[in-house]
Amino acid sequence: MTQISSSNNPFHQIPPEVLENYLKGYISSFIREELERFVLTNEQRAKELSLMERVIKVEEELKSLREIESARFEAMEKRFEAMEKRFEAMEKRFEAIDKRFEALQREMNARFEAMDKRFESLQREMNARFEAIDKRFEAMDKRFTFLQWFVGIGFSAVLGLTSLMPLWLKLFH
Repeated sequence: MTQISSSNNPFHQIPPEVLENYLKGYISSFIREELERFVLTNEQRAKELSLMERVIKVEEELKSLREIESARFEAMEKRFEAMEKRFEAMEKRFEAIDKRFEALQREMNARFEAMDKRFESLQREMNARFEAIDKRFEAMDKRFTFLQWFVGIGFSAVLGLTSLMPLWLKLFH
């Protein structure tokens, strides 16, 4: 091996820190360029593989979603059938309740008609009694009027006689 003299070697004149920084920069740019080239060449292949994998995953997901959707629709259909049965049962109950209300209404109407008849008969009876009382009051009013006249004429006669009495006594004494 031949040794290069330190005087002829241009790298000995450059300080090691500068040389180290230069080599780091050069190596990092070289590695970066090589990686970019590698990535660019393999990126297309990766995209194609990635797209194929994604398409396969999407198709599988779509298939599973269709199955889930189908199962949900079947479950919903069963629920709707059960709800329809419940609604039919409720409708029958409402019809029974309507019949009960109609029967109660007829019974109440009959009772109210009976009460109306009772009230009408009571009203007629009360009117007859009030008419009888009115006749009694009219008769009493006639009696009081007669008594009033009789008392008035009686007092007038007594007053007249008492006022004529001194005259009578003077004439016959």
